[in-house]
Amino acid sequence: MPPIPGSGLAKGLAVTLRTMTKKTVTAQYPDVQPELPPRTRGVIGLFEENCTVCMLCARECPDWCIYIDSHKETVPAAAPGGRERSRNVLDRFAIDFSLCMYCGICIEVCPFDALFWSPEFEYAETDIHELTHERDKLREWMWTVPEPPALDPHAEEPKEIAAARKAADKAAAQAAAEAEAAAQAAAEAQGEAQGDAQEDQQ
Repeated sequence: MPPIPGSGLAKGLAVTLRTMTKKTVTAQYPDVQPELPPRTRGVIGLFEENCTVCMLCARECPDWCIYIDSHKETVPAAAPGGRERSRNVLDRFAIDFSLCMYCGICIEVCPFDALFWSPEFEYAETDIHELTHERDKLREWMWTVPEPPALDPHAEEPKEIAAARKAADKAAAQAAAEAEAAAQAAAEAQGEAQGDAQEDQQ
């Protein structure tokens, strides 16, 4: 059946009339801050203690907007007779947000959970050179990262937690077995001592 002439115009006017009757809501920004979704990609925060200077984030960044400098330090041996080890120490970690396209690849590839999304978005500058933020600023943004959402109560337990629980249960069982063996050995020793004492009395 062919459409009735003017039906599209009528539908459009109906939508307009419905919209005209609704109350308009104006977001009073910046006096009232917007309610952002929990996974908002505002800015990237750095948790410096977890960074091992592996350079994965800088190598995988499509825009090459992450700048990392480091130096090596010698760590003394942990035990006598051990050998010294060297470790990387972070000197500079900066992100040029004038180049960043907020793809999140750096956060995904970080194997040590040193980078996180923060919902902060008010960091506009009048000079484009000031959009390169160093690790001190990235560290400040780290404290604005929201907590991760709770797991679904019916979801499977994460593999990391399951492995940690299995190792803890195994260690607890081993400790209990060792304690039981020690108690049994002490009881046997006490029994032998009593038997020797009785023999001496006889």
